Amino acid sequence: MAERPLTLMAVHAHPDDEATSTGGVLARYADEGVTTVLVTCTDGRCGDGPGGVKPGDPGHDPAAVVAMRRAELAASCAVLKVSHLETLGYADSGMMGWSTNDQPGAFWTTPVAEAAGRLAELIRQYQPDVIVTYDENGFYGHPDHIQAHRITMAAVELTDSPAKVYWTTVPRTAFEQFGRVMRELGVDWAEPDEAVPPLGLPDDEITTWVDANSYGGQKFDALAAHASQTENIFFLQLGRDRFTELMGVETFVRVSDRTGAPTPEDDLFAGLR
Repeated sequence: MAERPLTLMAVHAHPDDEATSTGGVLARYADEGVTTVLVTCTDGRCGDGPGGVKPGDPGHDPAAVVAMRRAELAASCAVLKVSHLETLGYADSGMMGWSTNDQPGAFWTTPVAEAAGRLAELIRQYQPDVIVTYDENGFYGHPDHIQAHRITMAAVELTDSPAKVYWTTVPRTAFEQFGRVMRELGVDWAEPDEAVPPLGLPDDEITTWVDANSYGGQKFDALAAHASQTENIFFLQLGRDRFTELMGVETFVRVSDRTGAPTPEDDLFAGLR
């Protein structure tokens, strides 16, 4: 019997999150024969509607947004050649402090044990060798990202999963480069507010740097599949080459490992192959 292929599971909050922070690794590892599993926790109902209409504005139909974003997610997965898409279907909670945080069915108010139990079943089913999600702050404080982190770490404990576990991050030098590019393009780019905790990590705290430049076109096209969301439009206006230059290397912090592979590493599967 053939040996079971290596498996990567990425746990994300919303449709389109898979493209921005893990589109490169999903495409690269699929191309290398790794089974890729995407778990999307919410339905994205708090995203932009057709024509860019915002949540709470006249004409914003959450049900229509859910259907639109589900189709966009399927298209993105096809571009990235994701092997299996699993959707937990919780209601998008919106940004921190929105009234939608507390609505019935919102992911943010779902008991961690309940959602973690569902994710644990998927971990048992797919037996991932590597699991990727967000850090404790959901990278930038979005409630659904924080909740995705919580349920992932709880599910790993429930299953006693042997997987290597990673949190997505961005090196501080990348933010500096991004600011330079913005200024080159004539975009009004304010320096970060010193009162706000800085995003990302110092470069020397990042354990894993995965070169996905060869898959920059796929990552770009996956994000383009979510073009209904106006926050993505700017990145698409960069064009493939500049987009890949800025986002072709994806970075992570390894938080669980049983392989003993040394860090820094350039492969999520270091020590497994």
